[in-house]
Amino acid sequence: MGLFSYIDGKYHYLRRYNQIMRILIKYGFEDLVSYMEEKKRFRFLKKLIPKSMYEHAMHLTKWEKMRLVCEELGPTFVKFGQIMSNRPDLLPEDLIKELEKLQDSVPPIDGNLAVQVVEQELKKKTDELFASFETSAFASASMAQVHKAVLKTGEKVVLKIQRPGIQEVISSDIKVMLYVAEIFSKRIPSLKSFDPIGLVKNFDDSITKELDFIHESINVQRFHNNFKEDETDKGHIHSPKVFREFTTSKVLTLEFIDGIKISDNQKLLSKGLDRKVVARRLAHSYFRQVFNYGFFHADPHPGNLLVLPDNVICYLDYGMMGNIMKKDLEQLGYLFISVNSKDVRKIIRSLQGLSDNPIIRNFRDLEFDINEFVQNYSIQDTIHSNEMSTILLELKDIIIKHGLKVPTHFFLLARSMVTVEGVIRSLDPELNLTKMVRPFLVRTIARHYDPIQFGKRILNSVYEMGMYMEDFPRDLKNAIRKINTGEIKVDLRHKGIDPLVHTINRVTRQIISAIILSGILIGSSLLLVNKVSPLWRETSALGIIGLIIGGIVLMGMMKDLRKGDHDEWSGWED
Repeated sequence: MGLFSYIDGKYHYLRRYNQIMRILIKYGFEDLVSYMEEKKRFRFLKKLIPKSMYEHAMHLTKWEKMRLVCEELGPTFVKFGQIMSNRPDLLPEDLIKELEKLQDSVPPIDGNLAVQVVEQELKKKTDELFASFETSAFASASMAQVHKAVLKTGEKVVLKIQRPGIQEVISSDIKVMLYVAEIFSKRIPSLKSFDPIGLVKNFDDSITKELDFIHESINVQRFHNNFKEDETDKGHIHSPKVFREFTTSKVLTLEFIDGIKISDNQKLLSKGLDRKVVARRLAHSYFRQVFNYGFFHADPHPGNLLVLPDNVICYLDYGMMGNIMKKDLEQLGYLFISVNSKDVRKIIRSLQGLSDNPIIRNFRDLEFDINEFVQNYSIQDTIHSNEMSTILLELKDIIIKHGLKVPTHFFLLARSMVTVEGVIRSLDPELNLTKMVRPFLVRTIARHYDPIQFGKRILNSVYEMGMYMEDFPRDLKNAIRKINTGEIKVDLRHKGIDPLVHTINRVTRQIISAIILSGILIGSSLLLVNKVSPLWRETSALGIIGLIIGGIVLMGMMKDLRKGDHDEWSGWED
């Protein structure tokens, strides 16, 4: 049984790999396929694709073609594109805009299949679990769909049900993606800085969490607890109740929220709701998420925001949430205040504090770019006074230009801030967000200088120093013992000479192969001419065998000559 499963898995893997190549060729990415295929089978695959498909893709831009490739390859690649749209530090702006258009809406699965998933996960029949269950989907996406139901208690709920087999599909796709990423890393040295393998592995972690609805239910509960424990909240923010007894890794049961979409201005007015109050509460709740809790809704578009009676706001869809550490929050606070005070040096220090790579190669160029940004910002202050996202987006280009590697949540925050500011502007264009956020920034920085927290940091530093001094004599003694016993080894590598040594070894191997081939051919020829026995059809059998061996050696040599240095030695990447 295991053998058949292995063969079946390999078959699906190869079929998917060839499908990816066909779609890439269809949209004109033969250069990428040539890196994937040593045997150049893509020329044969190209003949199988109708010419009309090429003509359809000819008028599209390169970035549009990439978006269409993701859409045609299915949910895994659509999700990968959506996640990569949050990485402007890696991808061109035009490609980011195209990836943002990716939609993962697909026709819903049959209602009976959804019922089967629910019954398998909750270990009971739907009739025993619910007073009623709607088999027709309320909403549908590539990985899950939503159904309405009523509990035996009379409470209205919605069930987010995972599509059957989606985990296996995504797992298989990720294996192919990893293989392709390894090939590109090996054969296209210019992609090394993008770390394709690391990107796929990060995507694997992200999609695995998204497929686990327990993780999303924890996000909902954490979001709810943050506002519940906040004394400044007066019930203005609502989150759906999680029904844990009806929730598993594949089924998420939440309270059904009957509200008005936040962008539906006509309905808001007809129900007597105040758009300005809603805008203020939305802004206030978002700033609290970012600067007070360090845990924020990363996709606050109008479809995920409902308005309830009394101008209460309800957030939906907690699959994509952002996390910010305290130290990054402090640096973010410093950054915004430094921009407002137009202090170039402090802006640079804040960016260094946020960066994983604080070393600046050309400080003068960075200082010039920041100064230019500050001057432009001061002139445009009246235009962009309400747009904090403008600061992040303009600084993003400077960060990328100078190689300051900031955490990914920086870009996630910038994108979510653009989205939420757009919603707020549509509700109340006159609301001054800069004025609203200032108290949050001040409190964020003040926490760093809180006497109690400052004292704790000093005590921790003293404790760590004491532990270090206690361990230092023992570590020094161990180091001396290893030196005396010869256990310490020094690995010296000369990066300039390694490629030369590799090339010499390769050339030497080819020369030796050529000498052996010459000997085989000369010896075989002599055996054939002199008809040395044993004979086969009056021809020396040994001579024929020698020629066959020579042919095999020759094919190996030709393959070795066609192969580039990058194909067989990872040292080129260093």
